[in-house]
Amino acid sequence: MSTISDILHSINELSLGDKQKLQSILMSSAFVKSLNMQEFLTNERFANGRACPLCGSVSVVRNGHRADGTQRFVCRDCHKSFVVTTNSIVAGTKKDLSVWEQYISCMMQGMSIRKTAEVCGIHRNTAFYWRHKILDALQNMADNVTLNGIVEADETFFAVSYKGNHKKSKTFVMPREAHKRGGETHTRGLSREQVCVPCAVNRNGLSISKAANLGRITTDSLLDMFDGRIDENSTIVTDKASAYVRFADKTNLKLVQLKGGKAKSGIYHIQHINSYHGMLKKFMRGFNGVSTKYLNNYLIWHSFVNYAKETSIEKQRILLNYVFSVTMNETCRQLTNRQILPDVA
Repeated sequence: MSTISDILHSINELSLGDKQKLQSILMSSAFVKSLNMQEFLTNERFANGRACPLCGSVSVVRNGHRADGTQRFVCRDCHKSFVVTTNSIVAGTKKDLSVWEQYISCMMQGMSIRKTAEVCGIHRNTAFYWRHKILDALQNMADNVTLNGIVEADETFFAVSYKGNHKKSKTFVMPREAHKRGGETHTRGLSREQVCVPCAVNRNGLSISKAANLGRITTDSLLDMFDGRIDENSTIVTDKASAYVRFADKTNLKLVQLKGGKAKSGIYHIQHINSYHGMLKKFMRGFNGVSTKYLNNYLIWHSFVNYAKETSIEKQRILLNYVFSVTMNETCRQLTNRQILPDVA
């Protein structure tokens, strides 16, 4: 009979890929429920009573079953029939709940598309679409985050990337000369070849980050990003960028500005935001470049997985329960055809 020591020794002999696969299986099994997809979604989406996923009405009744036994419902207001998966990220899926649980476990580890597809037994294209459907759903949660207390803010930059928009496409025209793999932008310093990403964190593990504009940070971008999302009694700590002075004036926030780096003024410093940027850059390097049109999804992925303070198991549970219950209707074609530079000026 094998002992714990024997098992640990065997685990140490595994390759890195096999260790990741084992970790994914163990993490997903930590909160596996004895429910199928229909039962799980019914519990999550109808937790506060039945509601129509098409119009939001609560005037919903049962309406027989499909040929496969799936319960149907009908809305007495919009008169449309639906099932519990309608307008959810799993609409039309044929995979069991356990596969989605294992997939989310892979996401928590930041696995690549190919490795995730291998672990979950799905096609790599399916793995890609699942990733962005989940992250698009998570954006709704991120948009409701409000920071309070001492809030550190600074911006970071990513080169504009057209990765995945191929020259054979009938709808996409490359607007500039292609960069060689691993090369820099054609213009030195800050330019419109770089996407500015303002980031803000507080000391409770909450964060906000989103692509704002091309080139240097502007006051308008800061207002679009943070106005109403930083509590009025908070103190915002930044470097010496003048845009933050104008932003603080317009929002009546207390502002403390430092020279940057490891500079301190009493309890105020920007080391948390510097650490956040360091983790973010390391996270992004793991994907060998991120297309700018999907950049916001990777930003929220990083914030949730690497910066939020809940345990990995707690995060998996939050992610599974939230993204499955949120109402959304997004097709693979819509994902592929989203605008190249999302909401940047």
